[in-house]
Amino acid sequence: MKRGIDILGAGIGLILIAPVTPFIVSAIKHESDGPALIRLPRVSAGKKVHVYKFRSMINNAHAMKPTLHEQNERKDGPFFKIKNDPRVTKVGRVLRKFRLDEFPQLINVLKGELSLVGPRPHEPEEVIHYPGEYKHLILAKAGVTGLSQVNGASSLPFLKELELDSFYEKNKSLWLDMKIIGKTISIIFTDPTAV
Repeated sequence: MKRGIDILGAGIGLILIAPVTPFIVSAIKHESDGPALIRLPRVSAGKKVHVYKFRSMINNAHAMKPTLHEQNERKDGPFFKIKNDPRVTKVGRVLRKFRLDEFPQLINVLKGELSLVGPRPHEPEEVIHYPGEYKHLILAKAGVTGLSQVNGASSLPFLKELELDSFYEKNKSLWLDMKIIGKTISIIFTDPTAV
């Protein structure tokens, strides 16, 4: 049932984004060099997958990460966040505000690499720092949205994010999934920066 909902939801989402995709691609490529669609390494179901996103940063932004280490606002764990990240383009800020950069992840859902709802997908070099009691999250199928995403996302303390994702994994149900999807949609339309 969960897989069926994943396929149906991802299909509907991709149909909805299709009419504006050419405009998104054109805007990204007009502002900066590089591909409009990128693949980022993340961990899901115990293996590395490449998650699709519309590019919201300058090309090869990941290579600049070591030089920005001092500006990292996340001091409580391995996650990386800069409020006004200089790598984010003007178009990228708009895409992020309305979560449009995330829609290509629905391709990963159709491929079975992600679920619509699940623990937040993180980079391989981040998940190796999970404390022992949260290592089970590495084996869980990550989600486009999830309990931690609708309760603060990257503003959450490291362990709180893992705690919420762990709670979801231990208590997941179709009803909980529907509540999270509903809350995600509500936040996107009322406070998109909160997801």
